[in-house]
Amino acid sequence: MTSGVRYGLHGDIAVITLDNPPVNGLSHETRSGLVAGVDRALADAAVIAIVVTGAGRLFSGGADIREFNTPKALAEPTLHTVIRTVEAATKPVVAAVGGSCVGGGLELALGCHFRVASPGAPVALPEVKLGLLPGAGGTQRLPRAIGVEAALNMIVTGANVDAARFVGTALIDEIVEGDVVEGACAFARRAVAERRPLKRLRDIALDYPNADGYFQFARNTVATVAKHLPAPAKCIDAVAAAVAMPFETGLRHERELFRQLLITPESRALRHAFFAERAASRIPGVAADTRARNVAAVAVIGAGTMGTGIAMNFLSAGIPVTMLEATQDALDKGVATIRRNYQSSVAKGRLKDEDARGALALLAPTLRYDDLRDADLVVEAVFEEMGLKEQVFRALDEAAKPGAVLATNTSTLDVNRIAAATRRPQDVLGLHFFSPANVMKLLEVVRGAKTADDVLVTAMAVAKRVRKTAVVSGVCDGFIGNRMIEHYLRQALFLVEEGASPREIDKALETFGMAMGPFRMSDLAGNDVGWRIRKRRYAERPQMRYSRIADRLCEEGRFGQKTGAGWYRYESGRRDAIADPAVDALIDACRKEIGIAPRRIGADEIVDRCVLALINEGARLLEEGIALRASDIDVVYLTGYGFPLWRGGPMLYADMQGPYNVVRTLRRLADNPHADPSFWQPAPLLARLAAEGKTFNA
Repeated sequence: MTSGVRYGLHGDIAVITLDNPPVNGLSHETRSGLVAGVDRALADAAVIAIVVTGAGRLFSGGADIREFNTPKALAEPTLHTVIRTVEAATKPVVAAVGGSCVGGGLELALGCHFRVASPGAPVALPEVKLGLLPGAGGTQRLPRAIGVEAALNMIVTGANVDAARFVGTALIDEIVEGDVVEGACAFARRAVAERRPLKRLRDIALDYPNADGYFQFARNTVATVAKHLPAPAKCIDAVAAAVAMPFETGLRHERELFRQLLITPESRALRHAFFAERAASRIPGVAADTRARNVAAVAVIGAGTMGTGIAMNFLSAGIPVTMLEATQDALDKGVATIRRNYQSSVAKGRLKDEDARGALALLAPTLRYDDLRDADLVVEAVFEEMGLKEQVFRALDEAAKPGAVLATNTSTLDVNRIAAATRRPQDVLGLHFFSPANVMKLLEVVRGAKTADDVLVTAMAVAKRVRKTAVVSGVCDGFIGNRMIEHYLRQALFLVEEGASPREIDKALETFGMAMGPFRMSDLAGNDVGWRIRKRRYAERPQMRYSRIADRLCEEGRFGQKTGAGWYRYESGRRDAIADPAVDALIDACRKEIGIAPRRIGADEIVDRCVLALINEGARLLEEGIALRASDIDVVYLTGYGFPLWRGGPMLYADMQGPYNVVRTLRRLADNPHADPSFWQPAPLLARLAAEGKTFNA
């Protein structure tokens, strides 16, 4: 066995198996072994055909991400060379697709003469999700296999498609029930016996009437839905080349377009996000062989908005949940909310009725702590007040079984203090779900001072089971996300004081790429949430300056969408943010009280002040060890706060601007006569990086 490849004989058929866990990636060793295997089979007179397959439950996930940005990624034999070798083979080469076949894996399969697949095996060319396009002939061969429109849709979206959909096209010759390798060997013998010609997709002529009109329509469409991303438009150009050019010319054009995309900032950002999400699961200092505790049953304390959303995550993953409330009325409302949410998903076609009923059957409502004794994990989701949370954890200390993981969903409070309410702080940590908890992808896993390593590993494993992206944070007020967003929101409010309107600020930041501006976001979350935090700040940090405009808004009961009025007004049953003259009048009155004459503030200043506030606080979090790595901060903001994916997160954005330039801008902002100069003092880590010409993600 060459590293990454196994060679064997099934009678007169050579079987080459890609065996490079975890996804049978096409590493340099795997590519070399594949070419060697083909050469060996061609040289063996007893071999009549070749089957290429993947070990385990998949064919290949494409390029080996461990080789990205290393010399091995480009070393011969490249994937192009491998595919040419397979395509030129003088004996039939059959791809046996037993499972996921994506990216370079599908391009390899397209280079084989025949392809058979198991039912349900997904195929995809997802390179567009990394800001790239298929670079080993995928844009040239796939249209020849399944037609221009179907191929373009797959390439531009990067979506997985069941291979069975393509039976009858040149992509899939046969669906094999049972062992796919045995089926492929049988197919290969029939192909030899019937003297079938060796199909090369490159030889298929593409004839697509009115191609120019279709491709222009496609370009117009992606210009609207992916206006910040160059890759979808380049994908269209590459497929258009497959129609308009000879195969080899189209292949060269594809490669040139790939090179162009590789150096775009958008592709850099998307690739950064891809690797950052994977890096977030690695926890320095925790032994790789640390075993997670078994979690077969979960309890959730609190049946409000957060508690019901958290419970749904586990129910949807097939994990039984006991949900505790203090009163029957609150418990009934919580159960009704969960039922209503599942019914809504069924009505929208997102969930099968039997799956919804199955999830609901796993829910056990209760008013008794004694009913939590079998829970392996307990998540507290009560009101955000320290005394109440301490009371809950003292009760849990008595009720929960030994070894149960005890988690708080607090978004800002001290996890160490909460853990100290128990006699087992090693079992306590924070699991900060984001609202709506059954929808939002991010989960901040907050590691307390005494949290045991296996508890941390358990939390990360549970996050994966409920399909969350978990990021580890240390203990501080607000953890990673909310600590940073507080300074972002403070600057937004100072901008209002100085002359910008909430509408102008939201527009500037949404144009920058944020999913939602700060004032629309506050109205959605509830302005009373921030008000409650500010009241605590006034007592704990009297020296910290805040604009009081938001407090005035809340004093008038304008809590956002839930009250029909916040920074905007909202009509019944609608979420459209409508400008409200009453808010303008309130802002004008506040400016006069503090003696500020409003000035015109441009979009660039708005973006600089808000985004650089995030970056500077992120640098402090890194220096303090609250965040393990800069890319973790980026994951938090990409998955939880609507930071534009195509910018890669606040810390990568800082790297792209250059820490030197960020520091210069911070110092310029400190010259604002209304600014607090200490706020704009560059964080020590940021200042060092600027001085040394380094970056956060180097």
